[in-house]
Amino acid sequence: MNFDPNVAAKMGALILELRQVGVTDAKVLATIERTPRDMFLPEPFKSRAFENVALPIGHHQTVSQPGVVGLMTQELELTERHKVL
Repeated sequence: MNFDPNVAAKMGALILELRQVGVTDAKVLATIERTPRDMFLPEPFKSRAFENVALPIGHHQTVSQPGVVGLMTQELELTERHKVL
């Protein structure tokens, strides 16, 4: 995988924003950081992949806002025995 400093900066800003809205679980933040959100978006929205907003993915569906996903996942208090889809 190529290192893109622009992507790294955007992801860093997103992680900082998620911390500010209350996502503090290190494992949740690390998982969000590793997830290539841009791969799930149509081309016109790829440049916005690291914004804390819901974005359209087609067929009247959206990819959820990272902050909401982070807070909900954190509240599950997951252990190593759990799997999340």
